[in-house]
Amino acid sequence: LTIEKLATDLTWEMILDGSWQSTTFKAYNLNAMGRPTTGGHLHPLLKVREEFRQIFFEMGFTEMPTNQYVESSFWNFDTLFQAQQHPARDSHDTFFIKSPATTKAIPADFMEATKAIHETGGFGSIGYKYEWQEEEARKNILRTHTTAVSSRMLYKLAKEGSGKPAKYFSIDRVYRNETLDATHLAEFHQIEGLVADYDLNLGHLIGMLKEFFRRLGMTQLRFKPAYNPYTEPSMEVFAFHEGLGKWIEVGNSGVFRPEMLRPMGFDERMTVIAWGLSLERPTMIKYGLSNIRDLVGHKVDLAVVQSNPICRLDK
Repeated sequence: LTIEKLATDLTWEMILDGSWQSTTFKAYNLNAMGRPTTGGHLHPLLKVREEFRQIFFEMGFTEMPTNQYVESSFWNFDTLFQAQQHPARDSHDTFFIKSPATTKAIPADFMEATKAIHETGGFGSIGYKYEWQEEEARKNILRTHTTAVSSRMLYKLAKEGSGKPAKYFSIDRVYRNETLDATHLAEFHQIEGLVADYDLNLGHLIGMLKEFFRRLGMTQLRFKPAYNPYTEPSMEVFAFHEGLGKWIEVGNSGVFRPEMLRPMGFDERMTVIAWGLSLERPTMIKYGLSNIRDLVGHKVDLAVVQSNPICRLDK
């Protein structure tokens, strides 16, 4: 006839003193509805990323596998005809892996062809005229760009020998030893698209870029000549931002050099056009952020993440 208060939780004190054995616990109602959770909100980067993916799919592109974050210097630099003395391969710009420090998984025939194009050239090129070091090529790093993924896919395409046109894209993380500030992080995302076909030229690249950015809602474009070790000609892409009232750089592009494609096994008629841009920059513009640390990092306001609307690019 007495009212006994039942225990609802098993505490560490009960376990230590053994009182849990004589304690009467309240029965759990497993059919009761739990409290609704407040999780499950998509980060703004994921919303914008999905919009970009849909644009690529609408244009007939195939997504490349990008889950290999640790890459060898061979695929990240050497296959892209980037000299081993290039400053981007310095520890001030690249994160090197301690263990394992090197890789063994490099195709021997492709390595020899890449070495030859660096040292003596070929296919109309004179190369870099230096002694190419295999030890340097085998160093493991955190990939500095997703163009390393493109290099692997193009090598696979050349080995298949089908000669069919292909359109690939990728959106994933890359890593650079950057000084952190309002617009730079050591870890960020790169969006990359490429088209492989016969007899493509600069006109095809410009036309593809105009269509791609039109679907992003950017119709006022300007192209500026630039330099990349693995593309020639190369162009930086600028778009007029209505909100800021000025021209801003939105991407980089170019035609992959024969020094990159021919060692893979492509014939001289095969051409690859490609372009890339950041995911963080359009996301910051879309959501009105001026500091990238308001978008990524421990200072991000979770309430803002929850209240941000779904991304709709003005396309």
